[in-house]
Amino acid sequence: MTDLADRARGALHAQPFSMLLGTELTHVGTDELTLRLPVRDELKQQHGFVHGGVISYLADNALTFAGALALGPRVVTGEYKINYLRPALKGTLMARARVVHAGRYQATCQCSVYVMENGDERLIALAQGTVSRMAESGPPDEKDQPT
Repeated sequence: MTDLADRARGALHAQPFSMLLGTELTHVGTDELTLRLPVRDELKQQHGFVHGGVISYLADNALTFAGALALGPRVVTGEYKINYLRPALKGTLMARARVVHAGRYQATCQCSVYVMENGDERLIALAQGTVSRMAESGPPDEKDQPT
């Protein structure tokens, strides 16, 4: 399991955006993982809540990492949906994602996002998405890029 965790941490550290935000990988299992992101003022919107885009990013990344556990490292998010349940003001965000079903080329994954504060854990968002395996031949052709 250590080799898998090391590869996952390496992939996270290769993402400039994740490093900019300060995301950490705290747990890797055979079909689940946890990402952690400490809340700071720069991640908040005008009402003092953690911006929905930050929570969405964390869920998306956790879903994709979970899909990689089932499909291998060359994966992308095909789609996902998120439900915001309550705002987060301070503490640490924890995104726990797991594989629900995996086929040969796609995996359906679910993610629960929590805020941890003073030892308490509160569910703030739920997400579900489809993660797809990328072709082995390299990046898609320009004509295959979304517009």
